[in-house]
Amino acid sequence: MISAQTVLRINEAARIDEVVGGFVNLKKAGSNFKGLCPFHNEKTPSFVVSPAKGIYKCFGCGAAGNSTKFLMEHEKISYPEALRWLADKYNIEIEEDERKEEDFKQEQLKLDSIHIANSFAQKFFTEYLFDREEGQSHGLTYFKERGFRDDTIKKFQLGFSPEDKKLFVDEALRHGYVKDVLLQAALVKEMGNDLVSFFRDRVMFPIHNLMGKVIAFGARILVKDANAPKYVNTAESDVYQKSKILYGAYFAKNSISKADECLLVEGYTDVISLHQGGIENVVASSGTSLTTDQVKLIRRFTNNITILYDGDAAGQKAALRGIEIILHEGMNVKLVLFPEDQDPDSFMRANGSKVFSDYIKENSKDFFRFKLELLMKDSGNDPGKRSEIIHQMVDSIALIEDPIKRHAYIKDCSEKLGVREEIISTQTNKQRRKIYSKENSVGVQDNKILDEQFVVPDATYQPELISELTEDFQERDVVRLLLEFNNEEFDENQTVAQFILHDLAAITFENPVYRRMIDEFRKFIENGEHPLQNHFLNHPDEEINNLAIELLYSQHEVSKNWERIHDITITEKSLVFKKDIYSSINRLKLRKVMRYLEINFERVKNATTEEDLLLYMTMQKDLLEQKKELAENAGNTVVVK
Repeated sequence: MISAQTVLRINEAARIDEVVGGFVNLKKAGSNFKGLCPFHNEKTPSFVVSPAKGIYKCFGCGAAGNSTKFLMEHEKISYPEALRWLADKYNIEIEEDERKEEDFKQEQLKLDSIHIANSFAQKFFTEYLFDREEGQSHGLTYFKERGFRDDTIKKFQLGFSPEDKKLFVDEALRHGYVKDVLLQAALVKEMGNDLVSFFRDRVMFPIHNLMGKVIAFGARILVKDANAPKYVNTAESDVYQKSKILYGAYFAKNSISKADECLLVEGYTDVISLHQGGIENVVASSGTSLTTDQVKLIRRFTNNITILYDGDAAGQKAALRGIEIILHEGMNVKLVLFPEDQDPDSFMRANGSKVFSDYIKENSKDFFRFKLELLMKDSGNDPGKRSEIIHQMVDSIALIEDPIKRHAYIKDCSEKLGVREEIISTQTNKQRRKIYSKENSVGVQDNKILDEQFVVPDATYQPELISELTEDFQERDVVRLLLEFNNEEFDENQTVAQFILHDLAAITFENPVYRRMIDEFRKFIENGEHPLQNHFLNHPDEEINNLAIELLYSQHEVSKNWERIHDITITEKSLVFKKDIYSSINRLKLRKVMRYLEINFERVKNATTEEDLLLYMTMQKDLLEQKKELAENAGNTVVVK
């Protein structure tokens, strides 16, 4: 057992920002650091690291602790293993008590055993590659032909598995590795009563987790065999889920954070070639379709992804498949396609790192331009194909959460395709409502997407034609709920303030005082802080100060005798605040839609062309559908105060 003195030295030496920064992309925020929480899905950073206090805290999900706890929670490792990791990082010699390690859970023992077995296998395969004739003549020759230097091979711990089906098994058993552990690690398999190697006569690519532990292997066959797959991977286990791992992430994470960009390729050799050429901010999806978990893994270190795929049709389709997941996670994505007969590995080997880097810069395209050019290649002037292009572009634009960025793409799409901006906007908002209706089952979430593009009328619109319909009452009610319940837990992932501000991100408050208060709330949340009522009750802005007092301190109170005299049960506000929030948000959105209906109705009446009339009537129908849905969620009341 690790001595108490050693634990003390480790805790004194460990820098929380350095430890967490190895797994999460942190940015300076005053005396602290902020980043996206690795323990729950979020798009606005609420994860704060305090070097002065030596702790981390997520104001979204509540996760908190020191360096040791972070490693335990993030990597699912034991307390002793986390301490050993820190001791190794900070070159601290571990002193052990004579007592044996105790209180290890059975599950953790199993995970530790698999990690140790994989580490042994990696060393065996690497030594066999360099030291045995079979490994040299087959595996090492292959790697040399790919242009890999010895230092690169050793860095990525590449190896070779012998053709003999018993050689690895016998060596593992001789070193004390038991059958069950080897089976759990998927390094061996049973054939009748015999135990044989899972990998045979293949070059080996160890797959590491973010802590650098070998958790699986990818293995490539070197001879053409119609009956054998080109690549085989370790079967999924307790330590390896293929959809959650990116090849090379351990070697690339620091470079990704430093460059604030992740290059995404398809294969193992693409990653290795680029690293050898000095381009280290690169990971691979290992030939599989990009998954949400893999994108979230990248997002820990950067919000910017550049996809580098082969220039053939398959590469183009793979790039388009990955775009939708990346956009949905709120990240920025660019794409680079190589000449049709080349991939990143071959292009690097043929041209060198300077030409490679220049090619990336010169040929990097925004996802919008890439997809539009690809779709327009064969469309010509065919109206049917042009219509299909619009729908496909709308499908991608609708995935973008940021309303400003989304509007910019809508405008670009309108200009490139020669289609009215309002048509693209209408279709985009319809698609967004479909997306959210699938992702969220009940309540306000079903209708969180408003047609915010309709807020800005065209040049012919005359404001004096519109009635005095405003949203002051509804805006005031939302501000009241923010003040009263902002730090209450709305659900397991967010506070009331986080929920309201996220749900109303596309809404602009008309009342200037309410708007200033909303802006202050938003700044607090963005800085990972909890806004306090006292801040607003003692605010230097007299208007905000007076409003806070007015909203928080009612001149009326329910009499203690009310329930006894009138036999009416009064429900505590704290017990129904979630229902109030849903209702208040829906009423505000409903009033917005009702005002947009008036604006658009004037457009219908004043339309001068048949095209305009059709467009505005389509908008009116769409707005009426929103009004109906919102009215139902707001309590089946269409007319609101």
